[in-house]
This record gives sequence, structure tokens and C-alpha cells, in this order.
Amino acid sequence: MLKTTRKGNWMEMITPKYWEGKTIEDIFRKEWEVPKKLTHQIRMEHNVLVNGDKANWNNPLKNGDKVLIKLFEEAEPPILLNCFYDIQVLYEDDHVIVFNKPPFMSTHPNNESDKSTLLHAAQFHVQSNGEKVSVRHVHRLDKDTTGAILFAKHALSGAILDRMLEKHEIKRTYLAIIDGHIKKKKGTIREPIGRDRHHATRRRVSPSGQAAITHFQFIKEEKGHSYVKCWLETGRTHQIRVHFSHIGHPLLGDTLYGGKPLFKRQALHAAKLEFTHPITGENVICFAPFIDQPPIFKGIDIYSI
Repeated sequence: MLKTTRKGNWMEMITPKYWEGKTIEDIFRKEWEVPKKLTHQIRMEHNVLVNGDKANWNNPLKNGDKVLIKLFEEAEPPILLNCFYDIQVLYEDDHVIVFNKPPFMSTHPNNESDKSTLLHAAQFHVQSNGEKVSVRHVHRLDKDTTGAILFAKHALSGAILDRMLEKHEIKRTYLAIIDGHIKKKKGTIREPIGRDRHHATRRRVSPSGQAAITHFQFIKEEKGHSYVKCWLETGRTHQIRVHFSHIGHPLLGDTLYGGKPLFKRQALHAAKLEFTHPITGENVICFAPFIDQPPIFKGIDIYSI
């Protein structure tokens, strides 16, 4: 694991043995796979120092070399905050934050009048801690879905996490309650998903849609409903909701896709988030406790998922 320390606007890291002989260019392009545009910007602005001197990006590093990267540029928040937001933090350091999103809250604003989103809450959180940074979400959750969601605190971590998400290296495990008895105890739904031309927000299984893959495993059955855990290879809009509705088991509370209105929202919770830390390489696992009042998911140990 790479050890880092924040020094004002700079991140300090001591070159580990396994990076000896690699160049700064190697670290950005091969180790972190940072996009060319951002790499070029950091290089041209001389935002990397080695042992106190402007870095030569093609010189091999030695074990113990002190590398400084200017990451924490102060930035004006992209949104105006005018109220208090109380949000549960599951994990946080200088580079990333994982929040436990409550229900009935959009991940980000869809119009100028939307001022109560998770992005607002995230920005409020960092500003309350005295950080003048502009955070952004790495992935999204539907407005009525609860659970773990990942934010980046600076451009470098955001770029690395975007690449990891694209390569399916961020694992998201969901819990859902579906209608009826599901015969298979474990399975995979492979059906492409596209827009429903007859409804502005609804999606549907469509041969011309984007590839979508949902894996699931049965947990228990209760009162004619099945609890399942799901994990995704793709992240299509409403993917879990569309897939289970398509096989005849819509999520409880998901009236948009034929679910019984037993709850005020669809019974879907992002229970677990696993990823390799974009900077340190540490394996991060976050569990998101249930936060619905009254509870929707009962008799489930979130830490056993």
C-alpha cells in the first residue's frame, strides 16, 4: 500500500520499493492510467516535484524518493448552498468520500431549481470541514434507491476512478425485495436495456438497447416475496428494476415497473461498495446500514452480504 500525506495543496508520497526504476511518466500512464489530457496539464503546470525539485518525468525513481503532487487546488463550489444537510459518511480521506444516500434524494441536480441533492449534501460536508474543493460523484443511484455511493475529491482520483468504473473494477452489491418466489437460487440476467418510447423516464428490455448484465443470488423468502442480492457488470439506468420486472419479479414498491405499492419507494439498497483506492492501492470495503424509517429490509445482517 502506498503511504501518502497531505502537505497543504500537495500530496507527499515516499517512493516504495515496487516503484523503484519507474518514472513519473510510468506512474501516471501505466500505474494509474491517468487520461492524457489531465497528465499533460499536471506536467505543463509543473505540479510534480521529486526531492524538492521540478520533476524530470523520464528519470527513474529510487526507493525512498519524496514525490510531491499538487492535487488540492482550492476551487469555488459549482453549486450554491442555502440549507443544512445531514448525510452519513461511510469512508473518507483526502481523495475520496463514500456516502450512504438516503431515499427520495437525487444524486445530482437535473435543473436549476433542484437544490436538495446528494451533490449539495456532499459539497456542504466538505465545506463544513473547511475544504474548498469541488467534489463529484463517480457513479449514480436512482432518486429512490438508498445506499453507498462514491465521490472523488480532486481531479486525479476522479479520473482514476472513472477508468476503474469503465473496466468494472468497482464492485457494487445491492439488496432487493422482489415479488413472488424466484425458482433459481443463483443466476444471471443478460438483456439489453433501452428507452421506452412511450414513457419519458421508463426503460425497457430492447434488442436495440445497450448490453446489460445483472447477477443475483437468493437470500430468503418471506410472505411470498424474495430477498435477493445483486451485483452488476454494467450500470444502465434502472438496470436491476428493469431486469427483474422483465422476468416477472418486479421490485416491491416499484410501481413504475409493475411492483406492488407496499412501500413508498422501490425496495432497492446499495448495500456494499468495494474498490481499490485510486491513489494508495488499498482495498476499501464499505457497508451501508439501512436507513429507512419505518424499515423496509428486515432480518438481514448487512455485514454478511
